Amino acid sequence: MTDLAPQLPPLREVIARHGLSASKALGQNFLFDEQLLDRIAALPGSMEGRAVLEIGPGPGGLTRAALRAGARVTAIEMDRRCLPALAELADAFPGRLRVIEGDALKLDHDAIMGEPYAILSNLPYNVGTALFTRWLSAPAWPPRWSSLTLMFQQEVAQRIVAASGSSAFGRLAVLSQWRSTAKLAMKVHRSAFTPPPKVMSAVVHVEPAAMPEGVDPALLSRLTEAAFGQRRKMLRQSLKGVPGAVAALESLGIEPTRRAETLSVADFVALARVLGR
Repeated sequence: MTDLAPQLPPLREVIARHGLSASKALGQNFLFDEQLLDRIAALPGSMEGRAVLEIGPGPGGLTRAALRAGARVTAIEMDRRCLPALAELADAFPGRLRVIEGDALKLDHDAIMGEPYAILSNLPYNVGTALFTRWLSAPAWPPRWSSLTLMFQQEVAQRIVAASGSSAFGRLAVLSQWRSTAKLAMKVHRSAFTPPPKVMSAVVHVEPAAMPEGVDPALLSRLTEAAFGQRRKMLRQSLKGVPGAVAALESLGIEPTRRAETLSVADFVALARVLGR
């Protein structure tokens, strides 16, 4: 944390002054605990001088933690009510915070950042999974982002880091683990949020790893979508819409009567490699 960080008013005071309240429609839940926010901002390692992308900063709780840690933050926010509070934060950290009003799902993040960057967000619940799968499905690898440090509902976080054979293992686990390392970095109690959500939350940290050769990311994504879209069915049934998939299973010695959650990440990678030949 930089020693030159300005003194900022408490987040509750900022929110009250701007008349802000969390929007259920936008999937918002605000965090006020500054020590907790600082701990989350520290998870990617040293932030000094690093470019950081934040989605859905709201009133700027996690934003100020990243700025205090020395980061240069680009924040994308579609809730116009939060822009004045973020503008005050930009004034407090001159040249270190850029705020873009818009829908993160419709923007080109690499183009906006223009340099390698880390992604740090308390993601709005209603768009979190869509953004996550988009970041993980980039055809070019390694990606421009160096790490993802993201708050999810705990159930979603557990699906991201799940091991093969567990009830939580599914498409998110395969996409997260086939060319990345994913870990559950921190659990966050529902009482830490305002308003408290109905479920517990957790922070997941993901870093890119080596990409297996001969695998088309789009094909792997299609395979996992088909396999886990009907997860109670046998693979010969769930994958019948993917040309050649059942024959590829048999060529790999994988029984078509198995279900998707019994395969490993390596099995899905091998299947995608055979289908891509």
